[in-house]
Amino acid sequence: MTQLNSHFEINGRRIGPHEPTYIIAELSANHHQDFDRAVELIHQAHRAGADAVKLQTYTAETLTLDSDQPCFQIDQGTVWDGKRLFALYQEAATPWEWHHELKSIANQLGMDLFSSPFDRTAVDFLDQKIDVPAFKIASFEIVDIPLLKHVATKGKPVIISTGMATVEEIELAVTTLRDHGCRDVAVLKCVSAYPAPQEAMNLKTIPDLAFRFRVPVGLSDHTIGPESATLSVALGGSIIEKHLTLSREEPGPDSSFSSTPVEFAQMVSSVRQAESCLGQVFYGPTEYDKQNIAFRRSLFAVKDIAAGEKLTHENVRSIRPGQGLPPKHLDEVIDREASESIPRGTPLKWRHVA
Repeated sequence: MTQLNSHFEINGRRIGPHEPTYIIAELSANHHQDFDRAVELIHQAHRAGADAVKLQTYTAETLTLDSDQPCFQIDQGTVWDGKRLFALYQEAATPWEWHHELKSIANQLGMDLFSSPFDRTAVDFLDQKIDVPAFKIASFEIVDIPLLKHVATKGKPVIISTGMATVEEIELAVTTLRDHGCRDVAVLKCVSAYPAPQEAMNLKTIPDLAFRFRVPVGLSDHTIGPESATLSVALGGSIIEKHLTLSREEPGPDSSFSSTPVEFAQMVSSVRQAESCLGQVFYGPTEYDKQNIAFRRSLFAVKDIAAGEKLTHENVRSIRPGQGLPPKHLDEVIDREASESIPRGTPLKWRHVA
């Protein structure tokens, strides 16, 4: 049985708690089967600050049947209503012959590129021909245990979107990967709605996923806007995946719920600001507030005190600034005598106390 890791690396980028959030731009079908458009999306992902680009590797034939039967028609209140599954996947597929060059372009820009495989042939192609550094399992495929077994044998990191999965289904998926040779697994909270409403996100699930599975966790985000991604980081998320399009106004199966380059860049900026605010576990003065220690309270003579006179609550008080003894020593000095005369406004020191 393979032991899972709480951290792992993809091409030298360390992923997990207390590491910079790994941000993935999902191209999906937003290239509209235009290679130049796919290249432009990769460049936009780089400009927006993404760490990685993700594709989807399938053919319509590997995902479904070319059939007109009712069960192969989409009529579920989605953005794809009225389409046949086969026609949708034909329209959305990324040509396999693009993969190698798109990966080279992404790598030249300093980004990783990997993909979601949807059958064994896609797994082998991505592993042997493209040499992807990781695999992504789409939320709908988390229940495809034979597929997960085959992915696991490649020994590469696997990121899983949970989507509609129950705890038991997630447990089975993670265990399957672990038992078949995959030690680097990450689990993403996901709502498989396009777009996903904010009220459906239940982001408190993210720390629970981390607690249950002891792996890096994050969010596959189908909401419009940066809020869910930013909050997921505050809740312990280490990975963000979000669809990227050149424009939501253009036709296409995924455009309507994807982020524009400007929105994606705003999301990245918001995530990085959240990371900066989270910082680390730290107590005591920072370099920014250290100078204000001088304005804490301390013990002062608030009246002129003669040598030999008793120190009382009337002539010694805890006030600002912080140049005298700390206030915790007040009870220790009260009722003792002054060792010398102490003018009003003098910060009290031990040398003043007999």
